[in-house]
Amino acid sequence: MTVQHIAGRVVSGISEATPNAPAGSSDFAAFLRSAETFKVSAHAAQRLTEHGIDVTGPTEGQITDALNKLDAKGARDAVLIRPDAAFVVNVPNRTLVTALSPSEMRDRVVTQIDSAVLL
Repeated sequence: MTVQHIAGRVVSGISEATPNAPAGSSDFAAFLRSAETFKVSAHAAQRLTEHGIDVTGPTEGQITDALNKLDAKGARDAVLIRPDAAFVVNVPNRTLVTALSPSEMRDRVVTQIDSAVLL
């Protein structure tokens, strides 16, 4: 799957509410949150393509897991760091905002975030 295929895509494991789930059920709400992946902004899609950074496969799962944990902790904007790339995400919107290549990470400064996750 290419970046162009996932740009702007929202994947949800459930397309409609389960009729037997009680309204406001925290277990059901947690299940729905865990079934969601994330969107890729147009800017991030461009950066991923320019730098040849792949966010499919295992990385997609890592980003989704990180977003779920960050959401549970109340984070808003975070940086997700792996050895070969870093991703700035907006947690409430579940959006990958931008991606940084290793050469861009050498300054070791990322601003306007409230959380960080090592992938």
